[in-house]
Amino acid sequence: MNVIKPFKALLGLIILSISSSGMAQTIDNLDNQRVEWIPFSDQVMGGISEVNFLEKEEDGLSFYHMEGNVSTENNGGFIQFRAEIEIEDKGYKGLKIKTRGNGEEYYLFIRTTKTRLPWLYYGSPFNTSKEWQWIEIPFSSFKKSEGRFSRFLPKEFDIESIKSIGIVAYGKDFYADIDVAGLELY
Repeated sequence: MNVIKPFKALLGLIILSISSSGMAQTIDNLDNQRVEWIPFSDQVMGGISEVNFLEKEEDGLSFYHMEGNVSTENNGGFIQFRAEIEIEDKGYKGLKIKTRGNGEEYYLFIRTTKTRLPWLYYGSPFNTSKEWQWIEIPFSSFKKSEGRFSRFLPKEFDIESIKSIGIVAYGKDFYADIDVAGLELY
C-alpha cells in the first residue's frame, strides 16, 4: 500500500486551508473585531441630506444600520459612515461586506494617502437586497472620483495606502436604508 499519495493529498489540503484562511482579515464583525465608524452627511459642505446611524441587534445578529434622506439639493447628495483602517499586506484582492438593504445601490469609498481633498476617493458600487448576503468587491472594480484635482490621483491605488473605508449612499435623491454586519479583506 502506498501511504505517500494520501499523505501528500492530506498535506496539500492542510496547506490550502491554512493559506486560504490566512488571506482573510476581518475589519469589523461587531464582536471581537471592531473599528470606530463615524457617520456624516453632505451637511458638512452645505447639503441637506440627513443621516441616522446606530447599532442594532436582530435574532442574535448585531449590525450597523444607516438610513436617511439623500438629497442632491445645495450641491449635496450623500450620507455615509466611515472608519479609519490600516492594511499592512498587499496580498488582498478586495473587500467583502455582509449587508442587506432596501434594494438600492450603495458604494464603498476608499480614501488613501493621496486623496487628501474631501471630494477625492476611489469608489465601487454594490446592490443590496432584503436578505443578508456577503458581497465580494474586488479592488480592481474601484474607480477614482471625477472632478477638481482628480487628475492628480493615480488610476489605481496601492492597497497599503488605504486610510479609510466608507459605506455610502450617494449621487441621487432617495431614501437610504442599509444594514452592515461584517466587513473583511479577502
